[in-house]
Amino acid sequence: MPPKAETPTAAKPAPDSRAKAAPEKPAPTGTDLYRARIKRVRSLAAAAGFDHFLVTNPKDVGYLTGFLGGDSYLLIGPRAVTIISDFRYREELEPVAPLARIHMRTGPIGDAVAELLLAAEPERCGFQGASMTVAERDGLVKRLGKGWGTKFAPDAGVLASMRIVKDAEEMKLIRRAIQIQEEALTALLPTLAPGQTELEVAARLEAEMKTRGSSAPGFQTIVAVGANAALPHYRPGKTKLAAGKVLLIDWGAIYKGYHGDMTRAFTFGPWPDRIEEIYRIVLDAQLAAAEALAPGRTTREIDSVARDYITQRGYGEFFGHGLGHGLGLDGHEDPRLSHMTAPTPLEVGQVVTVEPGVYLPGVGGVRIEDDYLITERGAVNLCTLPKDPAWAMLA
Repeated sequence: MPPKAETPTAAKPAPDSRAKAAPEKPAPTGTDLYRARIKRVRSLAAAAGFDHFLVTNPKDVGYLTGFLGGDSYLLIGPRAVTIISDFRYREELEPVAPLARIHMRTGPIGDAVAELLLAAEPERCGFQGASMTVAERDGLVKRLGKGWGTKFAPDAGVLASMRIVKDAEEMKLIRRAIQIQEEALTALLPTLAPGQTELEVAARLEAEMKTRGSSAPGFQTIVAVGANAALPHYRPGKTKLAAGKVLLIDWGAIYKGYHGDMTRAFTFGPWPDRIEEIYRIVLDAQLAAAEALAPGRTTREIDSVARDYITQRGYGEFFGHGLGHGLGLDGHEDPRLSHMTAPTPLEVGQVVTVEPGVYLPGVGGVRIEDDYLITERGAVNLCTLPKDPAWAMLA
């Protein structure tokens, strides 16, 4: 069964018709949104024992300021916020001025960070252990001097815990990324024909996404023909589209930093018998797993719904990867729907892919992937393209 769609709940009349409900406070946007996020970082960092926090992951800098140019750090103190960048981004950083003091470095970024930290004299400064290398951390501690080895410490995933649940503004951007990639594929499909190479098709699909506003593909677009489709992360080459061979396309757009990710499989003319068999199994597994999505269900539970279904039909050994992953500023982020990671409960506001697949060496493979928003009622499919076998037969 397809995943349950959200339906509005009928409003109950107020006991006193003269009383008016207080208007719902609008979600923050623009500068107010970034200020709210920075405030939450301060709170989470303080709970972890830090009075200062250094953000080094460029996507997290973007999440907190709107600046996605890269090569910049963000130092958050109890009162002041400073973005550390360089001349290349001077003009691009002007919109960030209401949020943070802009420190233009003229030397290595480590020197600038050390200068600011020595001036701030924090009791304890956290840094992003997942994005700062050991060499970078050691170099910075050496610059700072004696005593900083314990004052400068890795965090416990402060930003990751925030980003795992998407706010209303993030959802707008993810929905737009998905819309772009769907429009791009819809424009491409009528132009496909046997004889075109995988590389040619990938290039045209990426161009279609860019003309619609995608800054870049979310990953190297996968276009795989025939036996190549049995390689889950295949890189397109010179193999040509042909009748009677499966064509697998895995593609994604990025819009203002946020990702979409989808996969569909096609054929020119009738489906080859074995490929049609696994197509229907994969589709049923995907729909069953999507139907099971709900807050409180664990990531491993959802993975097992699809995995058990495929295994019961004799193809379990040919589905080796996880069922899905989170989407946001990264194309692959938490939560991970997988049998290979610790189970974690799903939460309202998370966006995950559901993408089971069956891959037969020397024959081909099928993967079907959509992006789902976890809601209080279950999940909503953010993608709209069909996926039934008849639709996927190209003329």
